[in-house]
Amino acid sequence: MEVGEEGGVERAVDSKDLQQQSKAFDKLTDRVEDRQLDSSRVQTAMASIAASADADWNAMRLREKELSAVNINPADVDIIANELELDKKVAERTLREHKGDAVAAIRHLLR
Repeated sequence: MEVGEEGGVERAVDSKDLQQQSKAFDKLTDRVEDRQLDSSRVQTAMASIAASADADWNAMRLREKELSAVNINPADVDIIANELELDKKVAERTLREHKGDAVAAIRHLLR
């Protein structure tokens, strides 16, 4: 009979643990149900993201336009590309970013 009593005690403890776990789970799911998305906030956030992406695109376009307006010496591009073993496009881009200053471009590339 002692075995039966011990088994009964274990079952009571198991049942108590299950009740506590069930209550904890209910609390967890209640929080999720309480948090519903507000569609207007979602739309506002999405519009903000789209506006930010558009602004980034326009800034990038303006930057590319500014860089293409910089006058560079083609011989400098060749020297930088050959001496530093770079692609000519990288050498030209770096030279444009440094307003045609070959020394500044080389220093930047060697950092």
